[in-house]
Amino acid sequence: MSKYQAINPGKNFFAGGFGGVCLVFARHPLDTTKVRIQTMPVPSPGESPLYRGTFDCFKQTLAKEGFKGLYKGMTAPIIGVTPMFAVCFFGFGLGKKLQQKTPVQVLTYPQLFAAGMLSGVFTTAIMAPGERIKCLLQIQAARGELKYAGPMNCVKQLYKERGIYRGTALTLMRDVPASGMYFMTYEWLKHLLTPEGKR
Repeated sequence: MSKYQAINPGKNFFAGGFGGVCLVFARHPLDTTKVRIQTMPVPSPGESPLYRGTFDCFKQTLAKEGFKGLYKGMTAPIIGVTPMFAVCFFGFGLGKKLQQKTPVQVLTYPQLFAAGMLSGVFTTAIMAPGERIKCLLQIQAARGELKYAGPMNCVKQLYKERGIYRGTALTLMRDVPASGMYFMTYEWLKHLLTPEGKR
């Protein structure tokens, strides 16, 4: 279980931001592949699908668009990920602090879960628009459309259409319990793996 530590927004911002940037670079090619497979058009009878599977989609993207094709739509997650991870860890710290009667009180796992859920609420405000922009750019690249000239053009058009926060309720339903589980599991593993006397 974790004891109270003073919330340091600056430390959370830089540590969370750097970790978040590394995460985006590592997972974005797989994310692009996933979105393209999920959104490919349904083939007509007797017609072959656009992609035969994950590896075929990956190979086709590399062949047609080069290595950069795997990183299409990455600007929005990169811009959003630093404040998102900073807010994520700040929200968790705040959630812990709000439940503590004294600064040294050890929280139970359900309390840590609740603190983690608060973190999920905080991050959705940043993540929902970023996810929408990323998906729209990935889909248009796969379909050969050019509705959006880039991330900023996509933002402008979505604001005009009032669609920047479309899907936020579902994002909250997904991320609030997921954040609670993530932080509770993190604290449990940290407690499990830290030797006695060093907790």
